[in-house]
Amino acid sequence: MGIEDILENRMRKLMFLNEQGFVPYPYKYEINTRSDWLHDKYDKSLEPGDKKENDEYAIAGRVMLIRDFGKLMFIQLDDGYGRIQLCAKKGETPDNVLRLIKKTLDDGDIIGIKGYIFKTKKGETTLMIIDFTMLAKSLKPLPEKWHGLTDTDERYRNRYLDLIMNPKTREIFRKRAKIIKIIRDFMEDNEFLEVDTPTLQPVYGGASARPFITHSHAWKSDFYLSISPELYLKRLLIGGFQRVYTICKNFRNEDVDRTHNPEFTMMECYAAYWDYNDVMDFTERLYENIALKLNGTTKIDYLGNTIDFKRPWRRITMKDALLKYAKLDVDSMTDDELKTLLKVNSIELDKYKRGLAIAELFDKICEQYLIQPTFVYDYPKETTGLCKLKRGDPSLIERFELFINGREQANAYSELNDPVLQERFFIEQKDQGKMKGEQHPVDMDFVHALEYGMPPAGGLGVGIDRIIMLFTNSPSIRDVIAFPQLRPK
Repeated sequence: MGIEDILENRMRKLMFLNEQGFVPYPYKYEINTRSDWLHDKYDKSLEPGDKKENDEYAIAGRVMLIRDFGKLMFIQLDDGYGRIQLCAKKGETPDNVLRLIKKTLDDGDIIGIKGYIFKTKKGETTLMIIDFTMLAKSLKPLPEKWHGLTDTDERYRNRYLDLIMNPKTREIFRKRAKIIKIIRDFMEDNEFLEVDTPTLQPVYGGASARPFITHSHAWKSDFYLSISPELYLKRLLIGGFQRVYTICKNFRNEDVDRTHNPEFTMMECYAAYWDYNDVMDFTERLYENIALKLNGTTKIDYLGNTIDFKRPWRRITMKDALLKYAKLDVDSMTDDELKTLLKVNSIELDKYKRGLAIAELFDKICEQYLIQPTFVYDYPKETTGLCKLKRGDPSLIERFELFINGREQANAYSELNDPVLQERFFIEQKDQGKMKGEQHPVDMDFVHALEYGMPPAGGLGVGIDRIIMLFTNSPSIRDVIAFPQLRPK
């Protein structure tokens, strides 16, 4: 049967339901059980052939498979919590109900049934159908052999079908919600206040990224979708809050790859009177807590590597990492030697700055070796204008990034709170990244806020989607975002 015949046949079934006075898309249905509850209760307590005719259950879900043997039908139902086998049998199921099922049912239909539990001779916990209600007639068939599809783009583009056909995908998003709750509980336990920051901003900042631009008709001016909540969270520190955090969406108009999506979720937090050493300790405790609460162990398997979040983690300076993994003693190298290395490694800079060259060489050469959780700290000062200078070495800043499985997971600073230095750094770095559209505008309103005094503080930004990737063993960020950004067809 061709697809046109299948679609026409389903439409005829819909018309039949309407003609017979049935409502194929009713408003509600009362249920009193779930598939996982039934399996928990009966899988081990019933013997093959046992019945529980006095216990009537009502359940609803989507029909995934129909096996029709004439007087006997088996139906696999997915209710969103798991799958349960249904049975319609002549002599047990009322004749009018059995006829209606045979006349109207297709895979993909959402149905409600009432019945009693029994266990088949093969030991399958099953619901015998006594009553049947069509809740949503499916006018298109479910995709065949969905698990065998190699076009992952279609899975992301039609996420609803991926969720219908692949329970593992649903489990990823259940686990995502659980991980975010664990993070929120941890932040609350550590006395951080959850706050909101604006998504539409008159001046974007807090990161080096190309923004998305939109226009306000009310204000007759352009606004930017947030690339980071950082400067607003710091304003809250100035206002007197000591520990604040937000879990928010950020938007960066950049390339899409396995770890980048233009719209993504961040957790960013700031604690007054901390420095980046305190933030390192806090970050270790955060990830270790997620692992223990989620899995009961500090170890996970990620893409074939066993990652252990047990504290303490390894700590290495950027320069020591370059010496260890690239055999480069950058302090002894001339600018010409560094420029040659940039060319050899196909690295382009808008304008050569020694610190940026060192950081780019680290990214290109060293990250791949950082499999176990590793803090790389003491970055060149040119890499950000929002961080305190390194005590004892003003060519560096007190910044660290966390790397796991060769990828950056978090970014943190001892936060700059000197308004004079902040304005100077904004001006010095305002054209950095111009070639990529990532230059950082000068936010004088933030400088003016700093002039009222911000306490010393430590700040941390963590990619929520990348955490989800780790703890669900997902290779792509698009696996953990329900509706990732895709190229228009």
